[in-house]
Amino acid sequence: MIKLIKPLAVLPLLLYSGMPFAEQAAALPVPNKGDTSWMIVATVLVILMTVPGLALFYAGMVRAKNMLSILMQVFIIFCLVAVLWAFYGYSIAFTEGNLFFGGFGKAFLSGITPDSVVATFSKGVYIPEYIYVMFQLTFAAITPALIVGAFAERIKFGAVLLFIVLWFTFSYLPIAHMVWYWAGPDAYADAGTAKVATDTAGLIFQKGALDFAGGTVVHINAGISGLIGCLLIGKRVGFGQESMAPHNVPMTMMGAALLWVGWFGFNVGSNLEANGAATLVFANTLLATAAATLAWMSAEWYMRGTPSMLGAASGAVAGLVAITPACGWSGPMGAIGLGLLAGGLCFWAVTELKNKLGYDDALDVFGVHGISGMLGSLGTAVVASPALGGTGVYDYVANGFGEYSIFTQLQSQLWGIIVTLIWSGAVSFAAFKIVDKVIGLRVTEEVEREGLDICEHGESAYNN
Repeated sequence: MIKLIKPLAVLPLLLYSGMPFAEQAAALPVPNKGDTSWMIVATVLVILMTVPGLALFYAGMVRAKNMLSILMQVFIIFCLVAVLWAFYGYSIAFTEGNLFFGGFGKAFLSGITPDSVVATFSKGVYIPEYIYVMFQLTFAAITPALIVGAFAERIKFGAVLLFIVLWFTFSYLPIAHMVWYWAGPDAYADAGTAKVATDTAGLIFQKGALDFAGGTVVHINAGISGLIGCLLIGKRVGFGQESMAPHNVPMTMMGAALLWVGWFGFNVGSNLEANGAATLVFANTLLATAAATLAWMSAEWYMRGTPSMLGAASGAVAGLVAITPACGWSGPMGAIGLGLLAGGLCFWAVTELKNKLGYDDALDVFGVHGISGMLGSLGTAVVASPALGGTGVYDYVANGFGEYSIFTQLQSQLWGIIVTLIWSGAVSFAAFKIVDKVIGLRVTEEVEREGLDICEHGESAYNN
């Protein structure tokens, strides 16, 4: 078996987004207008994923009396995190600090100008820092918005907002720093400078874990938090005895379609450059999603006798999640294989596993994002292998691809998964407990029965 070069000497090609801030030399690099244009488009596409994509996907799956509440939660979470990101989030996640946190040197976007640049994944190639800040903002905003689907229809709106502030600060930001912060390719001139540069990177990055666009930071992080939330808050009133079917499946399908379109910004934008590697990411994102949709549909058809639109939409999201960490390293056939596994496994998770364990994950945040995120993170080690059509791992010192070992990479991937589960799980548990003590997590039974739309927001989605 081929041996993977140690991460202290080698950094993965296209290891997503932990771009440091370029040293401000006398003559700043001039960003390519094509790369800049693409990053602007990619950022808009990720906004589309959240509002309206995720909002509509979730809104269609809840009961009519709670539709506006979930729309409001997703919409306001995006706005809240956007402001927090500018205040301190970007600085903590993407400046040099320690293994877990960056510093406050860029707090309130201090020192950033239209001429500021950040590194990409190619030596000597840079993009404007402002668009990088905004691109990363959209990731930071959609991740906590994913969580609320797990305990939809029974949580106080104020509790959601307080929890998000705590979770964003103490879970999202440190995990983003641990996985994505590194010194950039130009810091890897030789073995000596490579070691010095890697020593300043985040903890999980130093362990060599690959995460192109957020398998750990976004999906596992949100998935485990959602599971803990639904367990602590408890089941919905009438769960298991009353019908809680989605009130508008066409709306969920439209949301899933918008998620799929927006995900090209999510994954392909994470390449940070408009080049050939970006086209590979595009192909992988498309193919894995299609395969997962077919796999979920087929499993449901076989097990339940009918293929449902809700199942197809859920399968598409499962495929998008699974390919996210792997999309920059997999070949197209590996992406299809990963998608097929994701569709089948997530169907089992949201039907058999959830029923056996008895938890009320209302919109299957853990069953789709958590399970598929872990599958995708582990699967990255397999599909990245050149022997299986993957790209392998790039050595920035040697300026070429190094030797590759699936087994060694699996160990690194497991490290990233375990650290994320433990860190996010602990922070989530503490944050929910704090919120419960301060303002209470759950609405009263009367409010829950009447619906959160009227009681929490004073309006109704439907007037007839």
